[in-house]
Amino acid sequence: MKNLVDQLKDMPEILSLREVADILQVSLMTLRRWDDKGLLKAFRPSDTQPRRYHKKDVITFLKKSSPENQG
Repeated sequence: MKNLVDQLKDMPEILSLREVADILQVSLMTLRRWDDKGLLKAFRPSDTQPRRYHKKDVITFLKKSSPENQG
């Protein structure tokens, strides 16, 4: 998990669906489902633009889903 957080440090504050999918090694559809369920919320700059993610939200998600945080 630490490597993923470190990887995010050099990335922009706003990430695309594809960038987050690549970092988390999940499909685009998985990210869309997580967004719909509220697990990792995305935003759309406008109704016609694709989903985007705030880097801080991805880092928070990684920390919450880390095995050491699950008891």
